[in-house]
Amino acid sequence: MATCITDIPRPEKTTLAKFQGAGVATVHEALGRKGLMASYMKPIFRPARIAGPAVTCEVTPGDNWMLHVAVEQCQPGDVLVVSPTSPCDDGYFGDLLATSLHSRGVRGLVIDAGVRDIADLTEMGFPVWSKAVFAQGTVKQTLGNVNVAIVCAGQLVNPGDIVIADDDGVVVVPRDVGDEVASKMKRRLETEQETRQRLAEGELGLDIYQMRERLRRSGIKYVKFSAENE
Repeated sequence: MATCITDIPRPEKTTLAKFQGAGVATVHEALGRKGLMASYMKPIFRPARIAGPAVTCEVTPGDNWMLHVAVEQCQPGDVLVVSPTSPCDDGYFGDLLATSLHSRGVRGLVIDAGVRDIADLTEMGFPVWSKAVFAQGTVKQTLGNVNVAIVCAGQLVNPGDIVIADDDGVVVVPRDVGDEVASKMKRRLETEQETRQRLAEGELGLDIYQMRERLRRSGIKYVKFSAENE
């Protein structure tokens, strides 16, 4: 039986605000090096950066019927996350669906399948992260599910989880740890800024990160080229 849940929980606006402009790499590290979708998930244009709560959509191979159902459930600021029940690269999404999502204030699409009309999507400025670009069309015959837990590009996504995407990929933060991860992210950014300044002033990472003793214990040997060739 197909299901469409209409009243999903979303993170507080104050929590979501902390992730606006955040980098995927930094969030991934703050989350304990977890949450990254597969490396094949690429933005169709660059630069692109979004963050928002997930509306999830499960589709069947070659059928985008449930995408139209999912559009109705989207609210301003959401990110639509789509995954097929079996691998499929067909072009589920194009400029018409993007126009509909854009009118509802949706920030972007993450889909573990194909998209098309990417020139039009780029001109619209509607961000999409996809597995493939493929002109193959789809039908509207088979039901799926909307706003249930799905696995997208190797990551579990629950409706209302926080999805962050940029030129480096896509990361998913569980809704119930959003504030905790945001605090860790803030501390990482402050530390990175201090480190960046020290590097800019000429200090070496070997010293900043206290690597020299570890390298010595690991057995590194520094030699002069002239000594090796005498």
